[in-house]
Amino acid sequence: MLDRVERVIDKIRPALGINAVELVDVVEGVVKIRVFSSTCSAGIGAETVVTLLEEQIQEEIPEIREVLVVD
Repeated sequence: MLDRVERVIDKIRPALGINAVELVDVVEGVVKIRVFSSTCSAGIGAETVVTLLEEQIQEEIPEIREVLVVD
């Protein structure tokens, strides 16, 4: 499951900034990520990054219920 989620993140990563997101874990349908807002593309906040990722991940991997940001 980690590999599938990482592939989706990699697809959207160019729009977010190369190192803006780190996949931490996937547990029981919940994706845990770290967002480095200082490295995101100009004008894209951390909340927007999470929303975009969650939509894309859930579209491609329907069994994912939620995307959470962790420290």
